[in-house]
Amino acid sequence: MATTSDHPGEQGAQDPIKLIGIRDTALSLDEVFRAVGDDAAGGTALFVGTVRNHDGGADVAELGYSCHPSAEAEMRRIAEKVVADFPVRALAAVHRVGDLRVGDLAVVVAVSCPHRGEAFEACRKLIDDLKHEVPIWKHQRFSDGTDEWVGA
Repeated sequence: MATTSDHPGEQGAQDPIKLIGIRDTALSLDEVFRAVGDDAAGGTALFVGTVRNHDGGADVAELGYSCHPSAEAEMRRIAEKVVADFPVRALAAVHRVGDLRVGDLAVVVAVSCPHRGEAFEACRKLIDDLKHEVPIWKHQRFSDGTDEWVGA
């Protein structure tokens, strides 16, 4: 039986960052899932962030995302850190900008690793760091006519 160090599937992939992007068009779960497919991965974790109909007790009517020109480079920097800290076989992350409606996909990230626990941890780290560090701002418009900006 192969030990972890004897089997190449247990190591990180040579170029595991398969897809990073900021999009002004609808996001595709299939595209992200396909991007992280890897025969050496025993676990794939996928996170989908959607526009919800409320925030802080107020009804959200719609929202818009905008970003700094450095946002995609920051996403890549965070992805590289996740790849350095976990045995990632493949990683993908896309975030939407522009006007979105309730139910629309705002962000999709996925990570595949040799084992499920690693995939869950790496995916959680990826989405948490993207949310906190990437310069993407959300302009929420509420049904009562008020609005607010929320950002990284």
